Amino acid sequence: MMKFLVADDHAIVRKGLVQVLREEFSTAEITEVASGSEVFHQLSKQIWDIILLDISMPGRNGIEILKQIRANGIKAPILMISMHSEEQYALRALRAGASGFLNKESATEELLVAIRKVLSGKKYVSASLTERLTETFGEKTDHKQLSDREMQVFQLIAMGKTVSEIATEISLSVNTISTYRTRILDKLKLKNNSELTRYALDHKLI
Repeated sequence: MMKFLVADDHAIVRKGLVQVLREEFSTAEITEVASGSEVFHQLSKQIWDIILLDISMPGRNGIEILKQIRANGIKAPILMISMHSEEQYALRALRAGASGFLNKESATEELLVAIRKVLSGKKYVSASLTERLTETFGEKTDHKQLSDREMQVFQLIAMGKTVSEIATEISLSVNTISTYRTRILDKLKLKNNSELTRYALDHKLI
């Protein structure tokens, strides 16, 4: 039997979500909670197939709850729901470990599509948000715009080598390597070496 955990501090919203779920998943076990502490209490009791989690929870907000759930090693798909727009929270939620993001004003059909997608192990974002994210990353964080030499320096920095070590390794001056580093950070809109390393890991470049 499938188990759903619905976490939202607004009773009306919870009831609406539960009604939709009961109509579509008639044999499922559905539990409602209204706070972060109740979420963790339920997570300690059993394994859930999916968690619907509101971002605007009292006390610790949904993003913080989400981060803690993932830090605790819980792998269940988590669909974040919010009255706020995608632009404000979707990317933050996905980065924090959410399986998807859905605005509360979305149609019932879209909610069911989102639930089925995350239950299958995939991520869910709306078509409009996917388009915006593609545009954003295309503009701001495209390593394809780096030259071959810049890519080489980029990967060496990401592997933890110092400017001096890189200069020695590829037979260039320290000043030249520093110039490359500045140019790489600028092109990728990154601030420091740790962000550069994170980018390299996220894109499987090292």
